Amino acid sequence: MIDVVWDMETGDPDDFLTLLLLCGHPEVRLKAVTITPGTPEQVGFVRWGLAQFGLDIPVGAYNIDHPKQCLSRWHERVYGAAPPSRDARPGWEVLRDCCDADTTLITGAPLKNLGALLRRDDCDDFVLGRWVAQGGFAGRGVVPPALQLTKFKNLDAVPTYNFGGAPRAAERALMDPRIRSRRLVSKNVCHRVYYDRDVHERVAPLREQSLAMALIWKGMEAYLRKRAGGKKFHDPLAACCAIDENIGTWKEVQMFRRGGKWGAERAPGSGTWIIIDYDRSLFLETLTQI
Repeated sequence: MIDVVWDMETGDPDDFLTLLLLCGHPEVRLKAVTITPGTPEQVGFVRWGLAQFGLDIPVGAYNIDHPKQCLSRWHERVYGAAPPSRDARPGWEVLRDCCDADTTLITGAPLKNLGALLRRDDCDDFVLGRWVAQGGFAGRGVVPPALQLTKFKNLDAVPTYNFGGAPRAAERALMDPRIRSRRLVSKNVCHRVYYDRDVHERVAPLREQSLAMALIWKGMEAYLRKRAGGKKFHDPLAACCAIDENIGTWKEVQMFRRGGKWGAERAPGSGTWIIIDYDRSLFLETLTQI
């Protein structure tokens, strides 16, 4: 099993679906969850999700007094309302206490919580064994032409939400030596990965054997009724790559930011690896493992 801390938001369904996956996956020991921004509505809903699996683990918030709820309507429409909660510690503090050399931090949100930790002067002894981020972009010069999506053809850099939402924190995390290994699951591959009707049919028979699969199926059944073409599955891909790195084809790179856009250049020895392709069969096998 791998020890995991999950950093998430709730503006999009796939962060919560990833939480369900991590709660129920047989190869994952979920140690803590941190949330951006971490409103009482978000904390309450995350606490509800954890309770379905009997988990009482630390939850962290970047800003529990944020003025908006930051919880999409999909969450309550599918699973029902959860009472708001302020049962959360500062996110940086949870990361400090729950991450170590044997822990994988998976991030599916702007890096507010990680950034808050890395810029503190009293956390010099912090160590993170592995960071797996949904974010970044690899284009021309890193990704072979045959693997470049049409929308990204011949591009060096594009905007990316999670890195762009806290760019200085992302730059700090990409350079900080306290993070020993960095794996970036970037949009040049994520935009090829969908949960569609074929995946839904694969998940359906697992509902009686796995609570995680049952709850994921329920969420996607509601989603597919409104959007029959399926949903890009960015964060679940990142989580599955954390569970089994063999899902990805990786290149060692140095990331750069230019004019609000992110890109990558090959850089052997950098310790930062970005995905350029993925094994769909192994991804689905990992996703549906019970």
